[in-house]
Amino acid sequence: MAYSEQQVLDALKAVKHPETAQDIVSMGMVDNIWIKGSKAGFTLNFKRANEPFMGSMPKVCIQILENKFGKELDFNGNIKVAAPQKKNQQENNTAEIMKNVKNIIAVASGKGGVGKSTIATNLAIALAKTGAKVGLIDADIYGPSMPKMFNLEGKRPKVEKVNEVDIITPLESFGVKVLSIGLFINPEDALVWRGAMATSALKQLIHQGDWGELDYLLFDLPPGTSDIHLTLVQELAVTGAVIVSTPQDVALADAIKGIKMFTGKHINVPILGLIENMAWFTPEELPDNKYYIFGKDGCKKLAEKENISLLGQIPIVQGIREGGDAGKPVADDDKSVLGNAFKDLAAAVIKATENRNSNIEPTKKVEIKTK
Repeated sequence: MAYSEQQVLDALKAVKHPETAQDIVSMGMVDNIWIKGSKAGFTLNFKRANEPFMGSMPKVCIQILENKFGKELDFNGNIKVAAPQKKNQQENNTAEIMKNVKNIIAVASGKGGVGKSTIATNLAIALAKTGAKVGLIDADIYGPSMPKMFNLEGKRPKVEKVNEVDIITPLESFGVKVLSIGLFINPEDALVWRGAMATSALKQLIHQGDWGELDYLLFDLPPGTSDIHLTLVQELAVTGAVIVSTPQDVALADAIKGIKMFTGKHINVPILGLIENMAWFTPEELPDNKYYIFGKDGCKKLAEKENISLLGQIPIVQGIREGGDAGKPVADDDKSVLGNAFKDLAAAVIKATENRNSNIEPTKKVEIKTK
């Protein structure tokens, strides 16, 4: 016996939507009916991406249709479900929050103990002193140091719910907007987290920070190459990276790994340049003297070898350490020798960023494809 599409529609009128008590045909949920011999099917359309009855209603339809047509028409496996694509609220929030952030710069080091966080702090302040709007995310989740360096210990960012998402207002210090996991915990507490917890914390700082308009958003990354680095390049299109190292060979060997990680074909983030920290020791009472404790021009030689820029050389001076510990970064004093050193570094980073943006296509987020 041949059946018609109208007979299928008539049978489906017995299926009621649990919320409205209307039949699914009157609601316009059924279309694309087809019949080929003893096989038949149709599309069941839902209006919401999160429709709670999306799994159960096709089963109800099958039951009704089997009661009507028996084995003469087989609908099993032939009912397609259609619904609006569920929007990723987090991605939407991120796109909205980040749309006014012009440049995202990763501050990284291959090795710990080279002063990367000190460089990131003073660079951010020096950039802000040029009139640029600057933000900084402390992505060193296990060892957050920005609250101390920016004199923000004990202070908590404001959090308010927007479109069912907690949005965090960064704290501002020395003209820089700052977010750090350290602003949400006690300074003495140790973060004993697995990798997934750490990357989740970073995602919150990225997706839920209310940055407004920024010329530069810096990320102070942990040492080495880790899940945190991969998470950053997956979540955001990073404009470029700066690599911090001391001039000694053991640090340079790790700096090379950092360069190769960012420039690898799967990540492809441009290197803006190298920053040589602890380039020499200069006693404050003998400002013209230089003692090359960790070797001389190691980063300069590496920059030449890798054909990248040497953005600056920052000496070891007691005042830099004291300023970081006291929450009074040396870059805030642009009349001092050290303040001028970071002023020059900021100018070099600005120039490198402008050159990168003029000559290289915008970076794309890294997509990890699974088979």
